[in-house]
Amino acid sequence: MNIAKGSKFWILSPFILFIFFLILFIFITDKVTSAIFLFLSLITFLITILMIIFFRDPDRFIGPDIVACADGRIRETCNLKDSDVGECTRISTFMNVYNVHVNRMPMDGNIKNIVHKSGFHLPAFKKESEKNERVIIIAETKIGLIKIIQIAGTLARRIVPYIEKGNKVKKGEKIGIIKFGSRVDVYLPIKKIKKILVKRGEMVKAGEKTIAKIND
Repeated sequence: MNIAKGSKFWILSPFILFIFFLILFIFITDKVTSAIFLFLSLITFLITILMIIFFRDPDRFIGPDIVACADGRIRETCNLKDSDVGECTRISTFMNVYNVHVNRMPMDGNIKNIVHKSGFHLPAFKKESEKNERVIIIAETKIGLIKIIQIAGTLARRIVPYIEKGNKVKKGEKIGIIKFGSRVDVYLPIKKIKKILVKRGEMVKAGEKTIAKIND
């Protein structure tokens, strides 16, 4: 199983504690103390398993047209006017803690800008999450400018980009990770989109699921 870049610390820390508590359990003869260390070893083992699940990074077969940026459930699709993209469709994906946390590029593009904005850590499914901490990615593509916004949530306290300004990024390439899940919004220019292929409540996989078709 592949593990997401930058996540080994989160997995190794509870695993080392598990080994430490297990050794103490084996060698301490006092029954009460031994039972405590057995309990702690089980807890840290479960935490290690959860960290492996949280930070798994499976290989993906890259889908056609414009693909999903994140694993999770489609929160909404709506049309709006954005200051960078103009008239656009926003496709918002909510990531639970059990989803793969690595985000991927929806189409080939040149990264024009990456901006990190500090903010709150409100639940990502609420409207107030517009004020949350976020990373904003602007990319030049064959359909013009698109925008990707990685939004932190209640548990998600760190957004780690894998890309930099000026990078040329292929569709399906990993662009970053939101640790412990949250939300990713994609802004696509309306005039260049033939059809949106996802709807609210639908489950998608980053890199695999086609979320929109491009005008011929």
